[in-house]
Amino acid sequence: MSEQITDKKLLKAALELQRNEITEYHVYTKLAEICKDAHNAEILRKIGEAEKGHALFWQKKTGKEVKPVRYKVFMTVLKARLLGLTFTLKQMENNEGTASHKYTELSKIFPEVNSIAGDEADHEKELLNMLDEERLKYTGSIVLGLNDALVELTGALAGFTLALGDTRIISMAGLVTGISASFSMAASEFLSNRADNDPRAAKSALYTGIAYIITVALLITPFLLLASKFIALAITLSVAILIILVFNYYLAVAKDLNFKRRFFEMALISLGVAALSFGVGYLLSNILGV
Repeated sequence: MSEQITDKKLLKAALELQRNEITEYHVYTKLAEICKDAHNAEILRKIGEAEKGHALFWQKKTGKEVKPVRYKVFMTVLKARLLGLTFTLKQMENNEGTASHKYTELSKIFPEVNSIAGDEADHEKELLNMLDEERLKYTGSIVLGLNDALVELTGALAGFTLALGDTRIISMAGLVTGISASFSMAASEFLSNRADNDPRAAKSALYTGIAYIITVALLITPFLLLASKFIALAITLSVAILIILVFNYYLAVAKDLNFKRRFFEMALISLGVAALSFGVGYLLSNILGV
């Protein structure tokens, strides 16, 4: 069919789909340019060309040429650089489902739209099969460093808050504890993987250590900046929850995991240890008269 859409409501829906398709063509093309894996880059280019074909299909139906959303292209590519290709593509894949209602509505007039929707589904499967990013190979190591730092340091800082009197002393004790623990965790990860003859032992240890150090820095900062130790502790616990929230959202999207279960599990463990340590600090401060 070569007829054009005249109904205003349907025309608006078609133009939105057309703009989305041409925008995604530019997104996939740019992502292919920055993708280091040649196989993945080729698949991205093919998907981009398919999106361009879909945009041309809609252009024939609307009789109008639309521009891509440059801001969306820029932000998506930036997100891929910062957060990784896997996370970005999975988010795009999840968001593509919002266009299904428009496709259903327009397929009543243009049956060939169903083939486009089929192409979209095939693209999703292709994306799932192509995703193989280095940082996700070391998820276990990152989780180990992150989770251990959250549990140990929130607990230690909660205990120090009552056992010690000054935020400078608390932050110093926390830094010594955190930095020492990060080296210890990295070394343990290396030795554990080396014992299993894992060739990635050194990188696993590096990811564990970096995740630990970054978490330590974020949790200690309130005690370095504030004079009130209780306000600093409250902010530290809030930062811990935020870290857990962001990290588990990232993993849930990138690896199709259950966000709520992982988030509440990790948050309850960290806050539970902090509450227990706070109680221990309170008892010790009274028993020892510190």
